[in-house]
Amino acid sequence: MSASESKETQIVPSGATQNLLNDKWDVVLSNALIKTGLGFGGGVLASILLFKRRSFPVWLGIGFGLGRGYSEGDAIFRSNHGLRTVKA
Repeated sequence: MSASESKETQIVPSGATQNLLNDKWDVVLSNALIKTGLGFGGGVLASILLFKRRSFPVWLGIGFGLGRGYSEGDAIFRSNHGLRTVKA
């Protein structure tokens, strides 16, 4: 056996699998960014209108947005059917 034959083979995802994974990451990151932005905006509005310009509603909104983005991203990566109804 030559040295090249005895090397361990590495499993590399095929082109279709790699594209699906890239599409999932694109959807997850954009979704998390949008949810965080909406949480920030809602927190700013709540801070101005209800809480005399305190900062905790903004941080709370950002936290809710990040949590929602994370949970939806987790659901996308756990699904075996690819991207649910999202066209990437």
